Amino acid sequence: MAIGLTPYLRFAGVAREAMEYYHSVLGGEYSAMTFREGAGEENPQFADNIMHASLFVERGVHFMASDVPPTMNATPNGVIALSNDGNGDGAADADTLRGWWDKFADDSTIDIPLETAPWGDSFGQLTDRYGVTWMFNIGAQ
Repeated sequence: MAIGLTPYLRFAGVAREAMEYYHSVLGGEYSAMTFREGAGEENPQFADNIMHASLFVERGVHFMASDVPPTMNATPNGVIALSNDGNGDGAADADTLRGWWDKFADDSTIDIPLETAPWGDSFGQLTDRYGVTWMFNIGAQ
C-alpha cells in the first residue's frame, strides 16, 4: 500500500520545543518553517511560531506539527500508538521501541507502566510534557 498515515500535532506556541524534543527522543530528520518564513507573517506575537514542522523517523514513521494561530484553540492531540508488527527484525524493532519508551519515560507521566500485557506483548502508556499521550505495544519475542 502506498498510502501513509502521518499524525499531525497542533500546539499553542510550543511546536518548535515539542518537535525538537521528539527529535531528541526518536531521532530522524527534522525541519521547521515559521509563519514569517512561510507566509510572510509580521505580527511579532506570532511570526516566529511554527507554521509547519516535519520529523521523519527511521522505518517510515513521520510526524508533523504546527502552532495554531492565536485566534484558534489548540485541540488535544489524541493518542499516538507505536508498535512493531512482527515483520522485519523483531528483536531490533523491540529494542528501538524500548529505547524510545525509556527516553520518553524520563520526562513524562507514566499512565500505564510498560509491562507484559494479557495478550503477551509488552504494553505501556505515558503522557509527555506537551500533553501528547503515547501508547507502546512491543510484540513478544
